[in-house]
Amino acid sequence: MTGRRPDLADELLRRKAADQHAHGVREHGLVAPDLDGMRTVDAENTTALKRITAEYGWPGRTLVGEEAADAAWLLVQHADADPDYQQHALALLRDAVLRGEAEPRHLAYLTDRCLVHRGEPQLYGTQYVTDEQGLRPHPVADPDKLDARRADVGLRPQAEYDARIRKDY
Repeated sequence: MTGRRPDLADELLRRKAADQHAHGVREHGLVAPDLDGMRTVDAENTTALKRITAEYGWPGRTLVGEEAADAAWLLVQHADADPDYQQHALALLRDAVLRGEAEPRHLAYLTDRCLVHRGEPQLYGTQYVTDEQGLRPHPVADPDKLDARRADVGLRPQAEYDARIRKDY
């Protein structure tokens, strides 16, 4: 589906491609990212997303189409250098989900990202860290209800997600 603003959709998709290249994501797997290049691309993408959201609100399905709306979510996920903006975008994304303009699973990922930035336990188990203990999820609030929360937003059970993360990384 194409949205009302194909120019914005094109920009978001171009920025997603640059993001994926900078973050070391390639067609056939992951490679080590160029950290300086990654930070530069993330900063440029964050600036662009701030401009877009200031003018249009969250770039949802109606405005930019499904694929570009997904791209916007990925860009805000990687706006880690600006956690205040991520928090602002979280509110915009929450509203977009309520209006059917964005995916609930995207809201889950950004919610976890913002919680982790604040040093709080995540709700959906989407955020991982690699440290002296190896690859592991950041702490999760109420882990006994984790899979139920994940199912509510269209995410696979944590065990399946964990296996995929470990395979990919």
